[in-house]
Amino acid sequence: MVWPSNAPPRKDSDRAAGIDVSDDFAPFRQRNDIFTRAFWDDRVKSPKTEAFFRSYRMEAAPRRGDGFTQRDFALRNAAWLVSDIVSERSAAAGEREGFQAPIRADTPVAPDRLEVDDPAQMAAEIKRVARFFGADLCGVTALDTRWHYATRVDVRDFSEAPNDLPVGLTSVIVLGHEMEESLVATYPSALAGAATGREYSHEAAIVMQLAAYIRNLGYEAVASMNDTGLAIPYAVQAGLGEYARNQMVITPGFGPRVRFSKIFTSLPLAHDAPRRPGVAEFCNLCTKCADACPVKALPYGPPSFDVPNDSAIRGVKKWTSDAEKCFGFWASLASDCAICMRVCPFNRDFSKRRHRLWRRLALSRLRRLALWLDRKRGGRMKPADWWRGA
Repeated sequence: MVWPSNAPPRKDSDRAAGIDVSDDFAPFRQRNDIFTRAFWDDRVKSPKTEAFFRSYRMEAAPRRGDGFTQRDFALRNAAWLVSDIVSERSAAAGEREGFQAPIRADTPVAPDRLEVDDPAQMAAEIKRVARFFGADLCGVTALDTRWHYATRVDVRDFSEAPNDLPVGLTSVIVLGHEMEESLVATYPSALAGAATGREYSHEAAIVMQLAAYIRNLGYEAVASMNDTGLAIPYAVQAGLGEYARNQMVITPGFGPRVRFSKIFTSLPLAHDAPRRPGVAEFCNLCTKCADACPVKALPYGPPSFDVPNDSAIRGVKKWTSDAEKCFGFWASLASDCAICMRVCPFNRDFSKRRHRLWRRLALSRLRRLALWLDRKRGGRMKPADWWRGA
């Protein structure tokens, strides 16, 4: 298998997506992902990181305190179950599906191919099917190998392995999955980690089912979660949202409370245009996420080409976090942290009119007023209150 031939995107397409790539850009090596480094890099690996991973198997003793009790860890780990089953089924071959390797196809490509006369109509059909399977968002963009890992990781020894895809892939379907708002409100806690785990399990099922549908139509489709390539630039290029200071994509419907998965396919599809409604301009004023970060891993100031360590892609002008500081705090909690998501002013229920009105302010020249109106929001819900159904 070799990479498909793909012309680089036009510069005006990058500009529309808010992407600024320098001449010294190089694709990211997955071995430098902070979670992978925690297994092989002594600068990251520690007894705390080992305990962090053991806690997902209920092997490390839970911390005491609200949000870190046995039932909190139990719910978090149960939420990950479907994703874990998928990711572990090929581990003996060095492939952790959905994380260090794409999800293997469970169905062959049908020998009879459905003729597609209208790629725009087919894209609309794919979005309808994605909603049927449970995706909250769906966008389509062109294959862009800049965002693919230069190499993937063999999880048997954490050496580098080829990051191959089938020939002939032309499009990427990006799916968004909303995280539970009330659980996000309890960050940092092991309980809140259930919001992350549930969506990984949801997206594993959804992305596999949608890929199977496409393969049944006679076209190649590779289901992907955190593996193979970077989801955030693909989500931005597919028009699902805009990149923010907190390293997340701010979506119009759910703010930052979204996890992304993707499908690489040869199915003829019309592509969505990226949208920049004004989130970056708001983030230029707002520093709530950086202020709230306990270890000061998030940047102040404007986007730049600066990278703090090996776990950041080089040659892209953007806000870049210090992944080593961030993951170090995760390890101390024995769970993930998303305080930056919780305090983000766009973390709102946009089905409510008052929040839609606030969004209009935030994306207009009145963004300073919107920021002032948000000054008292983003407080933490006590995990015990979530259990009581508050």
